[in-house]
Amino acid sequence: MIDTTADYGDAIPPQTQVLIAGGGPVGLSAAVELGRRGVHCLIVEPRQSVDRLRPRAKTTNARTMEHFRRWGLAERLRAAAPLKVAWSQDIVYCTTLLGEEVMRFTDSLGLFPQRTDLVAEAGQQIPQPLVEEVLREAVADLATCQFALGWSLHTLQQHGDAVLATLVNAQGEQRTVAAAYVVGGDGSRSVVRAISGMHYEGTSDGRPNLGIVFRAPGLAERQPHGPAVQYWVLNPACPGLLGRMDLSDQWWAIVNGVSLDEGQANPVALIRGLVGAEIDAEVLGTDPWTARMLLADHYRNGRIFLAGDAAHLNPPWGGHGFNTGIGDAVNLGWKLAAVLHGWGGERLLASYEVERRPVAERTIREAAANMRVLAPELSSADLQVAGPIGAQARRAAAATIRVAKDREFHSLGLVLGYQYEDSPVIVGDGTPPMPEGQDYVPTARPGARLPHRWLPDGTSLYDRLGNGWSLLRLSDDADGIAFSSAAAACGMPLTVIELHDPTLIPTYGAPLLLVRPDQHVAWRGTTVGRLTAETILDRVRGA
Repeated sequence: MIDTTADYGDAIPPQTQVLIAGGGPVGLSAAVELGRRGVHCLIVEPRQSVDRLRPRAKTTNARTMEHFRRWGLAERLRAAAPLKVAWSQDIVYCTTLLGEEVMRFTDSLGLFPQRTDLVAEAGQQIPQPLVEEVLREAVADLATCQFALGWSLHTLQQHGDAVLATLVNAQGEQRTVAAAYVVGGDGSRSVVRAISGMHYEGTSDGRPNLGIVFRAPGLAERQPHGPAVQYWVLNPACPGLLGRMDLSDQWWAIVNGVSLDEGQANPVALIRGLVGAEIDAEVLGTDPWTARMLLADHYRNGRIFLAGDAAHLNPPWGGHGFNTGIGDAVNLGWKLAAVLHGWGGERLLASYEVERRPVAERTIREAAANMRVLAPELSSADLQVAGPIGAQARRAAAATIRVAKDREFHSLGLVLGYQYEDSPVIVGDGTPPMPEGQDYVPTARPGARLPHRWLPDGTSLYDRLGNGWSLLRLSDDADGIAFSSAAAACGMPLTVIELHDPTLIPTYGAPLLLVRPDQHVAWRGTTVGRLTAETILDRVRGA
């Protein structure tokens, strides 16, 4: 058994319950999910600090923000975000940033400026480095979590009930750590994936892209389109998109079809091509990348698990990859905690891949579809022309954009509507699955995310749920006593939520709902006896 009671101060401990390789958003989210449940974690991350000049992901979607709310971090994240939700929810397509507007999408990316029953939290535009900084602070606040910054994973060996990991730093020093489980959140070049024998399958896009971070004083005041989350530039000489990183002078840009060598030769020329004018711009950083559609053949090898980019890669169009990875961390985190605390069974861990791999598969498919029509495909010289010819070209382009790109910016069906079909720890009720679609249709069918509601007192239903399992009781004649007794007998944490609102039953489909720690419905039905309750709980906890 691994002893986690010893205090090792700032030194790397010789043992921990969960070793997390990778201190990006996924690894940090896994640490928060585990650490808040009393599980000891060691986060191994070679970067001492976060690089703010490589913004990468910029959309923290509504589902991820609901997890941040559950962790008590949603307001901290919003406070760190330079662009508040109310600032804009628009996506603008234009000939150049200073040129003609072609069309715009509104109410995009789940950035709800007003409260809605659909979600407990709206999405948030915020560069990934700022998300990482908030998560680093949150992990540092947890007594059960410890960082090994400046260290990298070198080897892994599984031995019975433990995994032996060798860590190495830049000076060549080595440390050996024993862990009950290992989570590989170490990105697309995952050492964990390589060592453990799991492999990517899939394809890559042939077109190179270049990310640029730059400073351009006064540019925001010159552009005529008003606040927008993204400005897509349909200039055939320099197609791409750009947006604000803050409300002062810092911007990000993506230029499609430009290699690193081309971009480094004259990045200011690319910025001017997007803007459409000879502006002064200071290049702060460049980041070449190629879109990839890759999925690991397995998410688990014994006591070793993959999460986030280590398990799947998708094109960034739609802003789903980073969020899918955090969903992995949440799903795996509470399950590992359940097993380590003794009330979760092996089938619970087996359900991780069954539940999350199809979500990644769908996400890759959707993002690849979004990638089929980008700025180069929408650009034409006629768009830049003054007079009737240009006006007609812009009208035609707007019609094409509405059809081709709407799904990219309005995708709550993917963000909120995924269901854990065929999971061994979900008790189905015989109802057919909801069809996959662009729009989110709330359902409390087992396997789905519990439909959200704002309660009459103004609080969120999600805030009433316990940190463990929750049993929602919607009517007086729905008896949940058998569940409480069965949960106590096996040590499973269960909170009974007394709503007593029969008007909710048509939406939720039953007067009793058993809700998992990740807010997904595991079972729904009516009053049950003791033996039935025990059978249901044994199923959902993987016993």
